[in-house]
Amino acid sequence: MSQSDYSRPVTSNQPGLHPRLAETVTRHMQHAFRRPVAPHSRQAYQTLTERLSRQPMPLVLDSFCGTGQSTAELARRHPEHLVVGIDQSAHRLEKHESSDACNYLLLRAEAEDIWQLLLADGHSAGYHYLFYPNPWPKAKHLQRRIHGHASFPWLLRLGGIIELRSNWQVYVEEFGTAMHMAGLRGCIDRISGDPAITLFEKKYRDSGHALWRCLLTVTKSS
Repeated sequence: MSQSDYSRPVTSNQPGLHPRLAETVTRHMQHAFRRPVAPHSRQAYQTLTERLSRQPMPLVLDSFCGTGQSTAELARRHPEHLVVGIDQSAHRLEKHESSDACNYLLLRAEAEDIWQLLLADGHSAGYHYLFYPNPWPKAKHLQRRIHGHASFPWLLRLGGIIELRSNWQVYVEEFGTAMHMAGLRGCIDRISGDPAITLFEKKYRDSGHALWRCLLTVTKSS
């Protein structure tokens, strides 16, 4: 493996669960998050609504999808769903290698904006995948992590079977703890043996990282 293919393990000044995790999650659960939707996100959402009007299907969300490799694979695994890959980076999405699956859509948007718009229109998710989001490992960046962000309640309200993967165990344990605080119990375990579903997963695995996931089901009433 060349040096460019090697990935260093996550390092952090936070050795365990963040001491303000409970306080942060509780605050976000108790106070509604309000943020204007970015124009490019609204335009991307229009593409989604037009697709659904032509071809109504239950939704699978692949938030922070990067190049969309995982989105195409999820489309093969969920042939009766429309799989929606969302990423804020046009550069990453431009690297997508098209698939023969016809039941997926890639959107250049802020994932939290799409969550908000879906909820406003009464949509829910059958499945929601969160593969290797930026871990924001510095302790001061807790609120940039999915479970520490003010949009976390939107993720809960969308419902579905949720799977989060990361190469930082603390991140997965924090996510599971935040879900537990919301009254939900999930399973945290090591990932091994399965073919890599994203380019990051392959790189991390080839670099010898331990890979972790949290899997749970969120009902719409949660």
